[in-house]
Amino acid sequence: MAAVADQPPSGEDSRPLYRDPAAPVDARVRDLLSRMTLKEKVGQLNQRMYGWKAYRRTPDGFELTDALYAETERFAGLGALYGLFRADAWSGVDHTTGAGAADSAALADMVQRHVMERSRLGIPVLFVEEVPHGHMALDGTVLPVNLAVGATWDPALYERAAAHAAAELRARGGHVALVSALDIVRDPRWGRTEECFGEDPHLAARLTEALVHGMQGQPAGPHELFADDKAPVVLKHFAGQGATIGGRNSAESELGLRELHEIHLPAARAGVRAGAAAVMAAYNEVDGQPCSGNRALLHELLRRRWGFEGLVMADGLAVDRLARISGDTVSAGALALNSGVDLSLWDEGFTRLEEAVERGLVRDGALDAAVARVLTLKFRLGLFERPYAADRLTTPAPPAAHGRELSTALARSAVTLLHDEGRVLPVSSNVSRIAVLGPHAATTAHQLGDYTAPQHPGTGTSVLDALRRLAPPGVDIRHARGCALTGGDLSGIPDAVAAAGASDLAVLVLGGSSARTPETGFAANGAALQGVSEMTCGEGVDLAGLRLGEAQYALLDAVTATGTPTVVVLVQGRPHAVPEAAERAAALLTAWYPGPWGGEAIAEVLLGHADPVGRLPVSIPRSAGQLPVYYNHKDTEYGNYVDAGARPLYSFGHGLSYTRFAYGVPRLSHDTAAAAGLNTGAEAPTCDVEVANTGTRHGRTIVQVYVRRLTTPVWPRTLELRAFRSVDLAPGEWRTVSIALGRDELAQVSGDLETAVLPGTVEIRVAESSSAALGAVPAVLRITG
Repeated sequence: MAAVADQPPSGEDSRPLYRDPAAPVDARVRDLLSRMTLKEKVGQLNQRMYGWKAYRRTPDGFELTDALYAETERFAGLGALYGLFRADAWSGVDHTTGAGAADSAALADMVQRHVMERSRLGIPVLFVEEVPHGHMALDGTVLPVNLAVGATWDPALYERAAAHAAAELRARGGHVALVSALDIVRDPRWGRTEECFGEDPHLAARLTEALVHGMQGQPAGPHELFADDKAPVVLKHFAGQGATIGGRNSAESELGLRELHEIHLPAARAGVRAGAAAVMAAYNEVDGQPCSGNRALLHELLRRRWGFEGLVMADGLAVDRLARISGDTVSAGALALNSGVDLSLWDEGFTRLEEAVERGLVRDGALDAAVARVLTLKFRLGLFERPYAADRLTTPAPPAAHGRELSTALARSAVTLLHDEGRVLPVSSNVSRIAVLGPHAATTAHQLGDYTAPQHPGTGTSVLDALRRLAPPGVDIRHARGCALTGGDLSGIPDAVAAAGASDLAVLVLGGSSARTPETGFAANGAALQGVSEMTCGEGVDLAGLRLGEAQYALLDAVTATGTPTVVVLVQGRPHAVPEAAERAAALLTAWYPGPWGGEAIAEVLLGHADPVGRLPVSIPRSAGQLPVYYNHKDTEYGNYVDAGARPLYSFGHGLSYTRFAYGVPRLSHDTAAAAGLNTGAEAPTCDVEVANTGTRHGRTIVQVYVRRLTTPVWPRTLELRAFRSVDLAPGEWRTVSIALGRDELAQVSGDLETAVLPGTVEIRVAESSSAALGAVPAVLRITG
């Protein structure tokens, strides 16, 4: 391995190629790498420091800390810095201590200047930031959480929102975005369910593509430069973290390789194909191999089979966890590096890679390969030529109003009408008195989701405020909270009952919360050690059941018992089990965590200003005892329990409209196709289906195309979503929707775990939901060898 001594390599000339912006990126990387000492190389692989500890705010601005000075001295520079702008209860950063939109770039430049001055070769630092649903920084636009994005079934809208988030990040001096995308919901008791796009790999894959294209743009190749308003993404988490046992955070995932490939890898594969700059190795292990130490996953699959040339980052402190099987942190760092991890996060193991090299624990070339990938990302960002945010601001920061519009649009598209048995929605013109009730009715704090920075007072719109603003003149809006999100205090219920009894309609807003407080106990990686106050969801907040707080059910019972038609709205980060609402409420909607302006989106749907166009990205169970209830289970005998049914309360893809749609029988352009032609793209039959709006309002339906395999070399799943289209229709309008059935729509994981179209017979079922697809008349396609 080159440069094993802590001395500058000899033979440096006065014209270093790495300083030539006209030279190819790979040549610049090779040149710079040849000039680096072992210490400098190890420094590039470390992301040890919490970014918010690098500075402090003073009356005159910002000053850098001794902790940052020590860190840069330790590594002869700095590879990456996590969370310079992070603000939340864990970091302790708020509007009095942190950097807002107006001064973030200056802070970033101050840190960058310090790092480069202490780097012998002038290597800039990467600023790595959390962007789970908008940049997690003061004044950043907060978007609805991923589960709400999944409910939109709208990749194009999400791509625009992701582009806005990237532009905000870069304008503030940030470089790299950490974004949840790859986890698939298999047990909604998991507190991080809100970070998933849903339970289906195809839906997650399409949204992951949109995320990468929106944030990164579409560079021509792995060495092309990023635009100034685009940010390379780190897709997390790779892989299988959504299937941890019992819904417990970071637990083991008892996944067979087929389950891993069929369910948990398609979104990552789509992200890699879209050009994702990086992925994050997950905490969990798969069949005894922790992801951050899993060479078969990170090297053989990701790099060799998929051709991924980007960077692999470990999740926070995941490398040090490997010491449990390797023996110590030195060998843990070597195991992670040899397995394919390039950049650590907060770990000690990677800080001791020099010792690992000296002990002969590091594979030949592994260190240089990892350093090269880190440097490549820095060159692609143009940091060697323009290291400072002030140099890169060729376009103004995106206006905050645009972010609000996109956030509200996503929230509006996510609102899902689950039932309207009482035909009370949209709110009739005959309604003159509305009681807005429940613990979520008058607050925005619990609409935001986990990984959200503190908001300025007055930011956002609650359901109550939005209804008061948007309801027709003369409509009396009254309010009573009724109860808290958690606990059994029933003292506020009589006021809620009185308000409901004196009204024509009750809107009861229930749900959960991922809002953290300074009193929350945190683990070393920022996960909540326990839920406090009203926190019922988020990282580290896993549930044994899926019930809401006890008093919420009592409030639901009391309000519906008044006889006043009641609309229940669920604001939540996971599908809670509330069958009582399905049984007793006149209408039921879910909005997930819709972001600061979610109240406005919900009110627009209630009043009929917008049609409910959301569709469920997850199946909703009747109880935790039914789990798992995801729709795409193996096609085996699926019997009931003795004490309860096994079917979900509402199935994946379900969602009603204020109008009605009719679907015709799907027709194929030809009913036979050759596997070889499908695999090469030479053949792709089309599926046509007629869709009509048979109601009296304009509306949107999501045409969902499912595959059901009849004869196949491996045991099939009951249904697999393989395509979807959004169709807007006026009353009485009909349209023929055509969908090509090519390799992506028909491929499956073969016996040797390769993905390809295989010979067999498949049904093509087209419907409005997975449950409707089971009863739909299919078209049959025979795939020949």
